[in-house]
Amino acid sequence: CPVPAWSPFSPSPAPAPRPFSFGCTTMAGRRAVSSVVRTLSFSRSARCFSGAASQVVVPPSKKLFTPGPLGTTPTVKLAMLRDLGSRDIEFVNTVKEIRSGLLELAHVSEKEYTTIPVQGSGTFAVESVITCYVPRQKGKLLVVMNGAYGQRIAKIAEVLGIEVVPFECAETEKPNLAKLEETLRAHPDLTNVAAVHCETSCGIINPVEEIGQLLQRVCPKVLYFVDAMSSFGGIPLHIANNNIHFLVSSANKCIQGVPGFSYVLASRKHLDQTQGQSRSLSFDLYEQNKGLDENGQFRFTPATHSMLAFRQAMRELQDEGGVEARNRRYRTNKEVLQKGLSALGFKELLTPEVSSYIITTYHFPKHANFDFKQFYEKLNARDMVIYPGKVTKADCFRIGSIGNLTPQDMQALVDAIAAVCGEMGIPLPLKE
Repeated sequence: CPVPAWSPFSPSPAPAPRPFSFGCTTMAGRRAVSSVVRTLSFSRSARCFSGAASQVVVPPSKKLFTPGPLGTTPTVKLAMLRDLGSRDIEFVNTVKEIRSGLLELAHVSEKEYTTIPVQGSGTFAVESVITCYVPRQKGKLLVVMNGAYGQRIAKIAEVLGIEVVPFECAETEKPNLAKLEETLRAHPDLTNVAAVHCETSCGIINPVEEIGQLLQRVCPKVLYFVDAMSSFGGIPLHIANNNIHFLVSSANKCIQGVPGFSYVLASRKHLDQTQGQSRSLSFDLYEQNKGLDENGQFRFTPATHSMLAFRQAMRELQDEGGVEARNRRYRTNKEVLQKGLSALGFKELLTPEVSSYIITTYHFPKHANFDFKQFYEKLNARDMVIYPGKVTKADCFRIGSIGNLTPQDMQALVDAIAAVCGEMGIPLPLKE
C-alpha cells in the first residue's frame, strides 16, 4: 500500500486527529460514519495504518453464513478503533450500559437479575456457570442433550468432577417432555438442570421455556441453566417467567458484536447461593459480579475493544427495532434460503416442526462429482463462508441466517451455490 503521510515512526509530530464520533446513536450519525468507511482504501495485502486516522487500509470482509463468529456492520468494527483504559470512567459507563441493556432484552429488572460479562468465548461463560452453580457437595446435574453443545456441557461437568445425568435425544428430535418428567422424578436428588436453546450442531430449537415450566412444577428447588449462545437477541425469550436462573450468550452472535467476551444473565437470589462454591478463581461469577456492582471494575483485564464494539452493536439492535425486528429479518433470510435451495433440489436434515431460522443443515448432494472440500473452497473464493456439518449420522453442511446478512445476501448465496454446482458438473435440480 502507499506510504502514509505520517506513521508512528515518523520524526515529525503527528497531525491533529480529525474530529470523529465512535458512539453515534442516530441513524444520520451512523450514515456519516459509514461514509467514512466506504472511502477507505482497500487492499488484501496491506498492513499500514495512519496514527492520525488519515489513512486506514482495511481488507474486504467475507459474507459469513455461519453460526458464529458472525458478520458485523462497518460501524461496529469502527467502534474498536480507539483505546480506553479498563478503569477509565468512560469504559466503566460503557460496561454499565451493556449490563443494563442486556437485562432489558431479557425482560428482567436489575433488582432481580444481573449481567456478568466473562472474558473469553461463549464456552468460557458456560464453564463459569457450571463451575459455580452446581454445589460442591452432592451436586448432581441433568443435561438435556441432542447435539454437540449439550454434550460439551456434560463434558465440562465431568472434567470438574460433577455427577452428570445425561438425558439424551436423537440429534434431529426435540426432547420428549413426558420422558424428561419421568427422568426428573427418578432422580429426586438432582440439584441442577442444563439445556441448549438452539443446538447449532444441526439447527434444532429446544423447548427451553417449557422445560423451565416443567422444572417449576416437578422440582422447584432445582437451578436451571440455559445455553442461549446462538439465540439470545435473535429469538424473543422471557427468562424470569420460565424459571431460568442462569443464561449464557456471547458477544459475537445475534447481537452482532465481535468475539472477545461472553456474558451470564443470573438471578441475583440464586447467584448469592453460589458464594464460595466456585471451583475456579477466574470463573467465580459471584466475585466477578461483586466487583462490577461495587465499583464497575473487572477483577482481571477485560476485552475493552470488544466491549466498545458490543455497545455499538446493541445500539444498532435498538435502531433496527429490537429483538422482534431482528427476528423478522432472520426469518426472512431463512425463507429466501429455503425457497432457493429447495428449487435447486437440496434437502434439509430437519423437519419444519423442529428446524430453526438460526442455522439450517442440508444433506450433501447424492452425486459422484460432489466433494464438500471443493464445494466449500469455490464458495469461499467468492467470499462466501459456510460451515461443515456437525451431526454424527449424516453427511451435511450448514448455512447460517444470522449476523449482518440480508435477504439479498441469501439470494446471492443461492445463486453462487447454483454456479458452483455447474462448475462441478452437478446438474440441477438435484435428483434423489
